[in-house]
Amino acid sequence: MKKTTLLLLFIITIASCKDKAGTNATIEPQSNGHVTKPRYPDNLVKVFGAHGGLDTWKAMRSLEFSIERPDGFEITTTDLKERYALVEMPGRTIGFDGESVWMSSNKNTEFEDDPRFYYNAMFYRYAMPFVLADGGINYEDAKPLTFQDTSYPGIKISFNHEIGNSPMDEYVLYYDKDTFQMVWLGYTATLGQNQKNNDWHFIKYVAWQEVEGLLLPEAINLYNVENNLPTTVKDSLTFSHMSLSTDRMALRMYMMPDGAEVVQ
Repeated sequence: MKKTTLLLLFIITIASCKDKAGTNATIEPQSNGHVTKPRYPDNLVKVFGAHGGLDTWKAMRSLEFSIERPDGFEITTTDLKERYALVEMPGRTIGFDGESVWMSSNKNTEFEDDPRFYYNAMFYRYAMPFVLADGGINYEDAKPLTFQDTSYPGIKISFNHEIGNSPMDEYVLYYDKDTFQMVWLGYTATLGQNQKNNDWHFIKYVAWQEVEGLLLPEAINLYNVENNLPTTVKDSLTFSHMSLSTDRMALRMYMMPDGAEVVQ
């Protein structure tokens, strides 16, 4: 199985669950009748804090990182406010301009993955834990995950029923109880089916790197699973050439170039 296959199971669902605005986090009215910004659970706020803080993340506008593939580097650039995206790889480019996903290619071989989900697949892996502050999410405590005699507290994440194409998906962020750094991500994938899936997948975040004051992933491991628990490493993925900026990239870089085609 290629490195992105299991990841895309997660991305297909989490991306579809986050396209609409809104949140189900607790809000409080102010005396003037207005409401404050959503309040996340205390343990999630501490996780964000351990990674540099949600305010720091929200101040950023552009993100770029690379992944080395067998045939060369894959470079992902994302507008963090509008979620425009550009994925450049040897012989092929995929983009999202805010309305359409497009792809240009000078290869004769067919692209094995669905570009509609692939364009932000690695972004969601790299933007943890901060993408879990997106809209339409509900939070609650989860049963801890015990792995190799270490227990990791968990935060369960679910979605409002009207959010996206896969609102039945579930996720659990597991963190270090002492440092509050994210360690594991567990998830189910319903792929748009209107019923829960009880098969869990697991990703472990094994290395982090500081980028502009934020602690972001450097390496992750995908795990084999038995009885809905992680067992042994199945595959690994490494991120490099990370860049964060408060500046906005020129919008034309995300626009569909001549010769490209809209992905249906």
